Amino acid sequence: MKNLQDFGFGTQIRKSPYFDATVRWGAQGFSVYNHMYIPRDFGDPEQNFWNLVNDAILCDVGVERQVEITGPDAARFTQMLTPRDLSGMAVGQCKYVLITNAEGGILNDPILLRLGENHFWLSLADSDILLWAQGVAVHSGMQVNISEPDVSPLQLQGPKSGQIMQALFGDGILDLRYYWFREMELDGIPLLVSRTGWSSELGYEIYLRDSAYGDALWERIMAVGMAFGLKPGHTSAIRRIEGGMLSYHADADIHTNPFELGLDRLVNLDTTTDFIGKFALQRIRDNGITRKQVGLIVDGDPMQGPNTSFWTVSHDGKAVGKVTSAVYSPRLKKNIALAMVALEATEPGTNLQVVMHSGETTATVVERPFFDPRKSLAASGAPGPAQVTA
Repeated sequence: MKNLQDFGFGTQIRKSPYFDATVRWGAQGFSVYNHMYIPRDFGDPEQNFWNLVNDAILCDVGVERQVEITGPDAARFTQMLTPRDLSGMAVGQCKYVLITNAEGGILNDPILLRLGENHFWLSLADSDILLWAQGVAVHSGMQVNISEPDVSPLQLQGPKSGQIMQALFGDGILDLRYYWFREMELDGIPLLVSRTGWSSELGYEIYLRDSAYGDALWERIMAVGMAFGLKPGHTSAIRRIEGGMLSYHADADIHTNPFELGLDRLVNLDTTTDFIGKFALQRIRDNGITRKQVGLIVDGDPMQGPNTSFWTVSHDGKAVGKVTSAVYSPRLKKNIALAMVALEATEPGTNLQVVMHSGETTATVVERPFFDPRKSLAASGAPGPAQVTA
């Protein structure tokens, strides 16, 4: 077991309320996300993948910081931040949204939660949206308060997660629908629980609303979950690439627009609602895009871990784009990748060349996601039709 001193952590990067618990439970490596340490290594990443898809894993994702928006104009302000139409969003509902700038570039792809008529959380990917929102608010002319609350999520993901939640919270939790949440307590610990997650599997996010209970919450969930095969884990690059899920700064950034990612459904341009980037996105829609994200099957021996740099993609000897995320899938027994390439090289079946760290190889364009395209696993257990467009 490692000691905290072995990692050499400084004070300028924050630790989550679960940090000490993850070290006790075997975390062997960390990276930085939203100015906070996140566990990235509990041993074999392939075993972590199998733990996720066969049983369940508990992940410290306290790095998913919340931007809290309140005040009389909170609903109108929140709509201004995103091109997705929020007019039908109910209290208790979550939505996957994009935050865009004036040029239509993506600044973040958070989960939005509506806690009240004028009370919202943006559960963030890795970027400084707290500062963006505060800056927008200064000149908005709206009455809003923008802050970061004391909220730190855990992800309980995998096919056994529903049984573990039932053991923790009782049978009532089974009625929680995909992309909805409830405010709850566990042993007096204040929580918000949602049917969401970054795994493409059945799963829940448990938002702790008082960091003092971090250690107790982690230990309580692990104690109950071990009977169901629960293991401590980290977000799986293998599973998220299989599911075609974006990793901000890798698969999207400020220079990427929603149409290039095939996320047209998250952009509502034919409404009277105003939002930042609306005119730029209308222009992009009308003029068309020049590149697009695709899936690739990459030939060669199994990759030893995910890519750590962007790999150049060529077509007929001409550079046409880059691989943004790549990994070997032990389930599919293939090297799979997400890539951003020029439009002329996006037809499924197109043969491309990829320059990896180990040399050049060939690849074939395929549809994405690579596994469970209708998200039936993540939406399983939801009453009624699966809400796969959440």
